[in-house]
Amino acid sequence: MIKMGWIGCGNHARRMLLPQLSRNGIRIVALCDLDQDALNRTAEQFGVTARFTDLNEMIVLPSLDAIGMAVGPDLHKVASIAALKAGKSVFIEKPPATTAAEAAEIEVVSAETGKPVFVGFMKRYSIGNRIAKNFVQSGEFGDILGITGVYMTAPSYFEGENGYSGFYLHHCVHYMDLIPWLINEDFGLMSVRSVSAAPGKILMHLGFQTESGKVGTVVMGTVQSRGTPMEEVRIMGDHSRLHIDNVINVSLYRDPPLKAEQAGAILDQGCDTLSWTPNFTIAENEDHKGYAALLAEVAAALRGEKRAPPTIYDGVQAMKRLEVMAKQIKPVALGC
Repeated sequence: MIKMGWIGCGNHARRMLLPQLSRNGIRIVALCDLDQDALNRTAEQFGVTARFTDLNEMIVLPSLDAIGMAVGPDLHKVASIAALKAGKSVFIEKPPATTAAEAAEIEVVSAETGKPVFVGFMKRYSIGNRIAKNFVQSGEFGDILGITGVYMTAPSYFEGENGYSGFYLHHCVHYMDLIPWLINEDFGLMSVRSVSAAPGKILMHLGFQTESGKVGTVVMGTVQSRGTPMEEVRIMGDHSRLHIDNVINVSLYRDPPLKAEQAGAILDQGCDTLSWTPNFTIAENEDHKGYAALLAEVAAALRGEKRAPPTIYDGVQAMKRLEVMAKQIKPVALGC
């Protein structure tokens, strides 16, 4: 059993992350948060008696094998470096830091101490994305020619923040990791165009071409309702394409003949469309968003098993891409 101390008792940690730890052999033995009410509520929910408001006091506990956290990019850097220097392995929710340079500082200390840092890029583990990645890797899809990703949110999710920094760090960073992971290649040459309907409402199109020639577009923005499906990915090959909609629906389009004038037309397993949608009627947690699968892999890696969850290296690369993107964003107001 891995003994972990956890920093940050907000709704996201309490609802999405902490419940997945115990089912994967990680025991939360200490909690830390400045908000005493949130700290006590979370401690009571998960049966934790060791409660701290000073992260440095908790991190040095000799009984801890690892430190996990979901507290925001500023504190992620400080807390993860402190944990590494105390001899603890680390799990950080994304983003790993405020800047790529700060994330790189964590990477350096991780290398110096020999302790791993895993980053919460759960989009890699969303069921639709995993199915698509596995199929592409199987060799049956053929070469990827291009990819389009759409990942939207609403302006209310980042209300009160200065500019779009929160949108970039907490939202856009996901696709700075996911898209290169899906195509197994970095963005390469990037170009961004953006438009603003009103302050806080932005829509951007990021175009890119990889070193090997793959082309792609990533569409992100704050101009859609969070009450509607927010994501879609299209992977394009030669007479084949993969669609991932709402992270759960997967379709493979191939090269069937036209059927309208074929009296004996049938569905052909060899060339017609294949599709998969999960069964939501069963009680088992199929983990469509990917948190359980991500943390299961992190837990296995912490136990020394050969696994490959996202690391601080992946976090640094995603932050570098994010900064290249953000530097090019100068939203044009509608009507100008």
